Amino acid sequence: MKAKKQAEPAGFSPVEIFAALDLLEKERGIPKSFMLDKIVQALITAYKRDHDQVENVIVDVDEAHHSLKMYVQKNVVDEEDYVDPFNEVPLEEAKAISAKYEIGDVVNFPVDTVEFGRIAAGNGKQVIIQGLREAERGMVYDEFNSKQHEILTGVVTRMDPRTGAVSLRIGTGSESTEALLTAGEQVKGEELLEGMHIKVYVVEVRRSTRGPQILISRTHPGLVKRLFELEVPEIYDGTVEVKSIAREAGSRTKMAVWSNDENVDPIGACVGPKGQRVAGIVEELRGEKIDIIKYSEDPAEFIAAALAPAEVVDVQVAEEGKACRVRVPDDQLSLAIGKEGQNARLAARLTGYKIDIKPESWNGEDEEVPAEE
Repeated sequence: MKAKKQAEPAGFSPVEIFAALDLLEKERGIPKSFMLDKIVQALITAYKRDHDQVENVIVDVDEAHHSLKMYVQKNVVDEEDYVDPFNEVPLEEAKAISAKYEIGDVVNFPVDTVEFGRIAAGNGKQVIIQGLREAERGMVYDEFNSKQHEILTGVVTRMDPRTGAVSLRIGTGSESTEALLTAGEQVKGEELLEGMHIKVYVVEVRRSTRGPQILISRTHPGLVKRLFELEVPEIYDGTVEVKSIAREAGSRTKMAVWSNDENVDPIGACVGPKGQRVAGIVEELRGEKIDIIKYSEDPAEFIAAALAPAEVVDVQVAEEGKACRVRVPDDQLSLAIGKEGQNARLAARLTGYKIDIKPESWNGEDEEVPAEE
């Protein structure tokens, strides 16, 4: 009578594992080698957890025959030095296995099939699921890391009334992920509703134990720059260059542009025929005002342009440091400064200069330009 074949524990079959890994590689693009490494490490860890005195364990992977075998490795020692049966084997015992063994060699002792099957049954499926999740996280990270400083469209999935944060679903299928638009990165006064599609700027992508963390923003100046790249072919192809942007999200943005082609008007290109290009961006930004300014390498000229819509009488640039004094017509002083100082503040950020604005009638011409703080 034939001995009854020992049934493999439920949930473990090397053939099934290899078949699953082939499928994952084909359909998800997850390398089989990546998954096998994860499975091997988990099996070794599980065995050592059950046999904490064993130091060296290996798993032999035979991809051709779709088999996995586990071995405990023991060092061959002289009978007199033999003290650790878990990690050592006396020379005489090793010679009984094969005459080739000498002191210092390593002998592989196969782990009992039933025990290995039990370990694999307890860990195999879990490892595949966990490895799959990690691989997908890695793929999602790589996918979104390549989109740092780009614009993505997300769908509002939920809102946290306590913190004001909004969760967005970005991407599709297995390469989609959840991103959090914190209250500080939202445009003040902008109402977001579940199911709404909104464009966000990817500030940074970080790795985390729960998958990639995508830091997104609606207030970042980069959002405006990328929107203009999408709308203005001359910016996209490099003919027109965005030199700097200063933004107070939801209220006003100043953007300095420069043309590398004397036949192309950088401001006209950004505004577009009948103002269509800039109008589309203003609409996307829910009515945020956008001042487009021509950049100049001459600081005085650039500063004067940056204070638009106010006219500038003259600009005195400090001899040292990035500071200047600007005079404007008396009746345009409040326009130059702007509501709550916004126009002057954005002009200063756009140019990188500290700007001291005075009316044309101001008679302290002999005073030195205040230095940069």
